[in-house]
Amino acid sequence: MNQYELLINKIAQDKIDFDFGVQLLLDNNYSFEQLFKTLHFYIFNSIPNKTDYNSQVYQMALHTIPLKPTYTPIVILKSFPTKIAFNKLASLPENENRKIIISLLWIFKITDTERRNTECRNGCGHFWHELE
Repeated sequence: MNQYELLINKIAQDKIDFDFGVQLLLDNNYSFEQLFKTLHFYIFNSIPNKTDYNSQVYQMALHTIPLKPTYTPIVILKSFPTKIAFNKLASLPENENRKIIISLLWIFKITDTERRNTECRNGCGHFWHELE
């Protein structure tokens, strides 16, 4: 795992406070493209319904993102099917990057927590679920 992946998974597993983790991710000359790509991959793999990448936990995550619900990334995520929403997020202007990363990190935190508590509860082989 690279440093982004490790940090993202520590945040998702509550080993690092969410707000502090966001600061660590975004305050060090971060690569938006790399973070976006990593979070995109993680979210799509953590959502159980691979048909339309929508689930009850995904919808709950969307509605609890700790940002104003009127921010463009959140409106896009709530208004479009998941795959289309991610394509639209990738094309937003740079001044939306921080809100996009916070939104996606939150979604992953919620969807991966649900996965760890259900299908991975009795062990799963996902090495990233075995962080110390």
